[in-house]
Amino acid sequence: MPQRFHAGHVPRLGGIAMIAACTAGWCWIVGAERFLAIPNQIRLPYGMAVAWWSVATIAVAGGVAEDLTHRLGASARLAFTIIAGAVATWLLGLSIPSLGIAALQSAWSATPWPGIALAIFAVAGLPHAFNLIDGYNGLAGLVALICCFALAYVSLLAGDRQLAGTMMVLAGATAGFLVWNYPRGLIFAGDGGAYLWGAVIAVASIQLVQRYPLVSPWFPVLLLIYPVWETIFSIWRKLIRGQSPGVADALHFHQLIYRRIVRGVFDDDEARRMLMRNNRTSPYLWGFTVLTVIPAVLFWSNTPMLIFFTALFVVSYVWAYVSIVRFKVPRWLRH
Repeated sequence: MPQRFHAGHVPRLGGIAMIAACTAGWCWIVGAERFLAIPNQIRLPYGMAVAWWSVATIAVAGGVAEDLTHRLGASARLAFTIIAGAVATWLLGLSIPSLGIAALQSAWSATPWPGIALAIFAVAGLPHAFNLIDGYNGLAGLVALICCFALAYVSLLAGDRQLAGTMMVLAGATAGFLVWNYPRGLIFAGDGGAYLWGAVIAVASIQLVQRYPLVSPWFPVLLLIYPVWETIFSIWRKLIRGQSPGVADALHFHQLIYRRIVRGVFDDDEARRMLMRNNRTSPYLWGFTVLTVIPAVLFWSNTPMLIFFTALFVVSYVWAYVSIVRFKVPRWLRH
């Protein structure tokens, strides 16, 4: 309830719709050329498609259970995503081979376990990061869509049609969802949708770095730094206030923008006024996301530049957050 910024009752089953769309899309990639003689040049192996679907379904199952019952606690949902991460490392052989820092490489590569553990952590954590930013119509969905396009683009640059095709299927499912989600808010992604985005994008990011050493491990870090840093900052903010990180509040970055920056909505109907303010919040964060995606795509193989822009985002985020809290928002940002 602290994070409810809409009127009335809206279905939270967008995750079910998107996993159904992804299932159809991945089946088409696998079967179109094999069974229907329709060439697509992707050549996604059947076993790999089943592995992708299994990981996504496990993650989505925990979210959908919460969407339907509202009784699945944060620990139980985290258990689902951890299982999804473990299954991903088992079926797809996921591991993060490098941190992109030469001084740490010898220690990192001495044993495979750190890379495997970090891969599980990434697949388990990113779904919850997307869930954290899923607060307003179109916000998390468009962030996920932009990330899918960026991953597909770099995958094609590396010559990997399998990853590009897999991400374009998720992009298509997300685009279909956004037709109903933004701006009218007729359906929400729910935890299931956020977990689908996080799990699939995390697996694709790790596989891209794992398959192609030219792709810097900091490319997905910068690409996804907005939901990742929002999660880290929120955990730190709650801990210093003596709260559990699993307790919901209304002090996330997008919620502050909604409360203190989005203005000028004076419609007489309260529900419509809330909807209009909801819709006007997301573009602020879309712009914030684009400012990280553009350098990530431009410098996808340049680790020092990626680290620089990652640090720049962190500094900019903290500055913007503190400015909003202290009512020192620049005049141009209000307009």
